[in-house]
Amino acid sequence: MSNVRVTPWQDNDPVPADLLAAMQARRPGGELIGIDRVLLKSFPLATGWNALLGRVRANFSLELIYLELIMLRVAVLNNAEFEWGVHYPVYLNAGGTEEKALALKQAEPERSLFNEHEWTLLTLTDQSTKKVDVDSKVIESLKILFGETKTVEAVATVAAYNMVSRFLVALDI
Repeated sequence: MSNVRVTPWQDNDPVPADLLAAMQARRPGGELIGIDRVLLKSFPLATGWNALLGRVRANFSLELIYLELIMLRVAVLNNAEFEWGVHYPVYLNAGGTEEKALALKQAEPERSLFNEHEWTLLTLTDQSTKKVDVDSKVIESLKILFGETKTVEAVATVAAYNMVSRFLVALDI
């Protein structure tokens, strides 16, 4: 975090106890990571961010492996190295493979490595991240493969992690 463009929150800085506890509850061992410490520069932002991203990560019905696949691809497309570093081990622990993760780093990942579900999610992620507009055929394919609830969750995950990566990159976290 030596290049961060704002001074991160420090352990002795004031913070609402309930906010700090909620943020620590989302992290292994209760250890805040770099983005948490920058978010704590604005308590309203940290509160909303923690609630939204906590629900995306923990409460969506879309399987964790698919959520993490989306997050990794967004990280690559937006050059968010910190985001990659946080989500890469989670993706592997959720059942993803190193071969697929490395393929995500390519401008055009190797199609044959991914099943239909994964490829459709990657197509959604690429279209939404690169040009915002998503082809209606992609949404229809998602609905067939995942149902409407998981389709909405997939789109929301792409959007949420584009927000995360843009925040990380802008502030050099």
